[in-house]
Amino acid sequence: MYVGMVGRWFASLFHKVWHRNLMRSGMVTGLILAMLVLGLGIAYRERGRGNLHKLTAKIVTEHEDAPVARPGGQEAIVLTRTRLAGGSAPEFLSATVLPGRGMNVLQITAYLPDKGEVKLMASPTVEDAANAMTGRDADANGRASLAMGGAFEAPWAGRIWGVASQGRVNTTWRGHTMALPAGTGAVTSIARDGLLLAPPADSVNTTAMPDGGQVEATFQAGDFGAHWPSKTDVHVTVLLSSRSIELTVVAHNVGDVAEPIGIGWHPRFAILSGGREQLRLRVPGQIHEARDPQSGLPTGALLPVAGTAYDFTALDGVRLGKMDLDDGFVQLHKELLDNGPVAELSDPANDFGLRLTALSSTIKAMRVVAKADGDFVSIEPQFNYDDPFGREWGADTGMVVLQPGQSTQWKVRLELFSLNGGQSAN
Repeated sequence: MYVGMVGRWFASLFHKVWHRNLMRSGMVTGLILAMLVLGLGIAYRERGRGNLHKLTAKIVTEHEDAPVARPGGQEAIVLTRTRLAGGSAPEFLSATVLPGRGMNVLQITAYLPDKGEVKLMASPTVEDAANAMTGRDADANGRASLAMGGAFEAPWAGRIWGVASQGRVNTTWRGHTMALPAGTGAVTSIARDGLLLAPPADSVNTTAMPDGGQVEATFQAGDFGAHWPSKTDVHVTVLLSSRSIELTVVAHNVGDVAEPIGIGWHPRFAILSGGREQLRLRVPGQIHEARDPQSGLPTGALLPVAGTAYDFTALDGVRLGKMDLDDGFVQLHKELLDNGPVAELSDPANDFGLRLTALSSTIKAMRVVAKADGDFVSIEPQFNYDDPFGREWGADTGMVVLQPGQSTQWKVRLELFSLNGGQSAN
């Protein structure tokens, strides 16, 4: 009984002291603040010993992001810019390039009035591109690069016909025999679109700019896998701005003998809503390369386009309709006020056009690929004619001969423009 009485007395005393004195006096708040300061002091000391960093590093390690797609073993680079405030003209917004695959311009996005952001290239996502670019089977020698985006072509552009031998195409230049990788499919006597489709870049540099950005990649191509007479370094630059995308390729002979060089670009411009038939094509070539209807091999005949179905020289272009094209055009004409020969692909249904200007005098040909049932149109500015080493030609075929130490440049400007009165972007 006495023990219970003593217990109740202590409980009553604690209640009086806690509630009437400590709680009302603010002492509890002081105790909480003191504990908080003590905790911060301990954290600061542990941070000085590196323990907090170790904890953070552990958390980051335990929650790593998903793996990044790396086509050709290198991450894609995306140049981006913000649309001009209040702008009413078409504008470029981004360019995605693959330094791991010869700087393929995988995707270009643009803002179109009344359409918003659109994709201008017929291409898969970066992830799907990486899955396709295996280096095996259908991607042997980088073939998958030609099925998406815009692949750069060097040390020749287009096709070379030769003698098929054990998966190679043998051709000759100035007594030097070159064994080139054969294309896939039933025709094994054609080497296609150069040897820059698969190589990864040896170095990459990016630069941010007020209205976009620039990326430059260097490829120490050597003899392109024991296929070419000399050794070559290739530098590719992509410069993005609201008004244009400038593409530059420089080839430099770093070997000790002369070599032929042809450079081109194989873009696949996507056909947007409205369909292919309503597109209008302008090509400045005044001469058309005649082909054998069975083999597709150039015959060596160069035919004027005037008055024929191959005349696309009108300044406002010619409607594509159902015409199936896989043809080369040469003797490129430059208008008086242009910086070089101009090709255009206009899309009246979406009120915009793409303009390609060849800024290098060494660009002597443009190849156009526009399949009647396809989902893209390709306009390919290039140095050389198709089959540049072929005996069918009796004249210069556009290949540039580089002596040791010499360089040559291929440069093209891609622009957007409005068709129906919007402010021009050029």
